Amino acid sequence: MELLILLLTIFALAIFVGWEIITKVPPTLHTPLMSGSNAISGIAIVGAILSASTSNDTVTTVLAFLALVFATINVVGGFLVTHRMLDMFRKKG
Repeated sequence: MELLILLLTIFALAIFVGWEIITKVPPTLHTPLMSGSNAISGIAIVGAILSASTSNDTVTTVLAFLALVFATINVVGGFLVTHRMLDMFRKKG
């Protein structure tokens, strides 16, 4: 029970710190940060593929597949948002 409370406390603090950091980022830095998060999600995709391919357990395979799906959604969404933001800085011809 104590471990659960500790883990929930760490999770709540991580949410708070993440929210505070993200809200303080100026708009000019959002595109580089999206590129960094896409790189991290790309690493998560590789890890999920490796985990799914080496597992012998059904639960592990399902969780690895879900991680793969969510990381892929994050990468694609990040690239779409980055593309839209970069379009805002292009000259209209």
